Amino acid sequence: MNKLTKVGLSALCGSLASVAANAGTMEVLGGATVTYTSNSKQVTGNPIGMNSALTFKGSGELDNGTAFTLTVTGADQMGYTSGNINMVTPSLGSFKISSRTGGTGLGGYDDKMPTAWEESWGHGMTAGFDFQKGVASAMNIAWTSPSFMGTTLKAAIAPKGNKAAFSNDKVSGGANTHLQGGYDLVLDMNPSFGTDLLSGLNVWVGGSETEVEGKVSTINNGDHQEVNAGFTYAYGPVTVGFQKMGEFTGSQTAGATEYYDNEAFGISFNINDNLSISYGEFESKRHKVGSGQTNKTVIGNTESFQVAYTMGGMSLKLAESSVTNASYSTASANDHDGRTIALSLAF
Repeated sequence: MNKLTKVGLSALCGSLASVAANAGTMEVLGGATVTYTSNSKQVTGNPIGMNSALTFKGSGELDNGTAFTLTVTGADQMGYTSGNINMVTPSLGSFKISSRTGGTGLGGYDDKMPTAWEESWGHGMTAGFDFQKGVASAMNIAWTSPSFMGTTLKAAIAPKGNKAAFSNDKVSGGANTHLQGGYDLVLDMNPSFGTDLLSGLNVWVGGSETEVEGKVSTINNGDHQEVNAGFTYAYGPVTVGFQKMGEFTGSQTAGATEYYDNEAFGISFNINDNLSISYGEFESKRHKVGSGQTNKTVIGNTESFQVAYTMGGMSLKLAESSVTNASYSTASANDHDGRTIALSLAF
C-alpha cells in the first residue's frame, strides 16, 4: 500500500496531560489493484474485481520517547474491517489495543509460510478451513517485549467474552455463548548468534487458552486450546518454511468438532530483483466427537503455485491453485481449481 496524502495534526489528551504529545501526522494508505478470478466448479459471473480498501493511520510521539499510532482499515467498499492503537515505548516493548486486527498474539502466525504473493488459501477460492488465531479476532490487548538476542515474547489477552466484535468507547462488547476470557503467548526466535548460516532462521512456538462455559445441550470437558509451532529459513534467494497447528475445542458432544489438526509448507525463490515464484500447501483435518459419525474425520487441503513480477510502479501476480474438500465437505463440488491474476499500480 502506498501513501496518498499527509496532513499535520497535534494530539493532546486530558489523560496524558502530564506527558505532552508532539505534533504528529495523518496518512491515508491504499492501492490500485484489479483482479481476474476463475473457478472450475463455480458460476462466478463477472470475474473482474477491484481493491477499494483504504487505511487511515495517525502517528505521533510523546515527550518521553513513546511513539503512538492509530490505524483504522476499511475493507473493500469501505466497510469497517479493523482498528488498533499501538504505543511503542523506549524500553518496555509495545502495547497494542486491537479490534479484529488478526495479527496480535497467535493470530499473526496462522500461516507464516513464504510466498510470492498470498497464502496458499488466499487466492480467491473459498477454502472454508479453520485457522488457529487465538484471541486476535476479538477486542484484545497485546504486548510485545523488547528483543533479547533475537528473541521476543508476545502476549495477548481478551478479557471476558472472546468474541469477534468491535466495541465503541464506553460500551461493553457482546456476550459470547460459551467462549469467555482468553490469552495467547508466543515465543519468536531469530537465533543468529553472529553466525551467517543461522541469520535467516526464524523459529516460533505459541499457544492460546480460552475459558469455556458449557451450555445445557453441550458437554465440555475442558477449555478451548490452540497451539502453533514452526519455522522459516532464508538462504540466499530461497526461503522455506513449515508449521504445525492444533485446536482443541473442549467439546465432547457427539457430532461436534473435537479438534482441528493443521499444517502448512511453503517455498519461495527470488529469481531476480523483479521476479519471484513460490509453491505452498495447507492441510486441515477436522475430527468429530463420537463413533459412527458421518465424515468423522475430513482432511481438506489447498495447493498454490504463484508468480510475482514487478516493473517500476507496476506489479503483475498470478496464482494457480486447487482446493480439496473445501469447508470439510467431501462432495465433488468442493474439489476445484482456479486462477487469479492481479495488476497493481503504485502511486
